[in-house]
Amino acid sequence: MVRQPAINAQNRTPLSIERIIEAALQIVDGQGLGRLTMRRLGDALEVEAMAIYHHLPRGKEQLLDGLVTHVAAAPADARGYAGWRDALRGWARSYRDRLLAHAGVLPLVVTRRNPAALATTTASLREILRQGGVPEAGASVAAHALLSYVIGHAALEVRGTGTGAEGAAAAAGEPEGPVDWEARFLAGLDLMLSGLT
Repeated sequence: MVRQPAINAQNRTPLSIERIIEAALQIVDGQGLGRLTMRRLGDALEVEAMAIYHHLPRGKEQLLDGLVTHVAAAPADARGYAGWRDALRGWARSYRDRLLAHAGVLPLVVTRRNPAALATTTASLREILRQGGVPEAGASVAAHALLSYVIGHAALEVRGTGTGAEGAAAAAGEPEGPVDWEARFLAGLDLMLSGLT
């Protein structure tokens, strides 16, 4: 039996890698990474799962890499800031917010080997640091440290604010009680930025 196209198929936005990644991100944000399957993604896009492979020939591996790139690639921009430290502080805050908004993708950002996903972000940080007078070698190290700090802090924050036994255990390890994650993040960020010359 030949499957008939849906009535609204002619009005549907054409399938593209961007549309596939956005739909996958909605599934992960709403239901968790474990619920992301090619079939469920096809259903969300109102296409057969095999249609996705025309855009992502490596299948789910390529999809996961695309999710990492989509979430982790967030170049810094110094325009509109009083100085380079303010620009880096503004980037770090918005990058943390972005990672927390897509917490389901964060484990992939931390564990998947996808250096290209962070290349433009790292390069933009290095450029702002160089413009601030940090020597080339120091700018490379500082850019990596800053990026690592924001990603690492976001990962710890997600783990520490989780629900169930994991979140309770993380919170119990704090002698001062519940953690003000934003205040802790900003304090650590200020320590990092003040150490740059």
